[in-house]
Amino acid sequence: MVKLTTTATQHLQLSCQINGVSGDFILDTGASNSCVDFKYADYFKLQTEDSKIRAAGAGASNMLTRTSSANKLSIKDWNYNEFDLVLFDLSHVNRALVEHESEVIHGIIGADILNTGKAIIDYKKKRLYLK
Repeated sequence: MVKLTTTATQHLQLSCQINGVSGDFILDTGASNSCVDFKYADYFKLQTEDSKIRAAGAGASNMLTRTSSANKLSIKDWNYNEFDLVLFDLSHVNRALVEHESEVIHGIIGADILNTGKAIIDYKKKRLYLK
């Protein structure tokens, strides 16, 4: 069981580790892929490569991306050792969060991880369950 917090923008937020490094992430069931902001690639020890995929969402579109494969993701006691993610510029997301007095995030945990972990989200108790 993972405790979630609610930001001032009503997003669910959680802490997790990528490659042993802690970060703050928004939980987004509408994001197909989990992602990290470009500027945190070194922070999370990510090996990245160019991607032809363009990202869209949260008011931005056609954004350049990079990918990173075979990372280790830990969300409390749940671990996934073949975690692939997309990197792109999340500054527009963080600007919006800061404007609403929320904390800056490192990235987004999306439906790829929620599906892999057979997630159950308890919105009332603000908890995430992963198998």
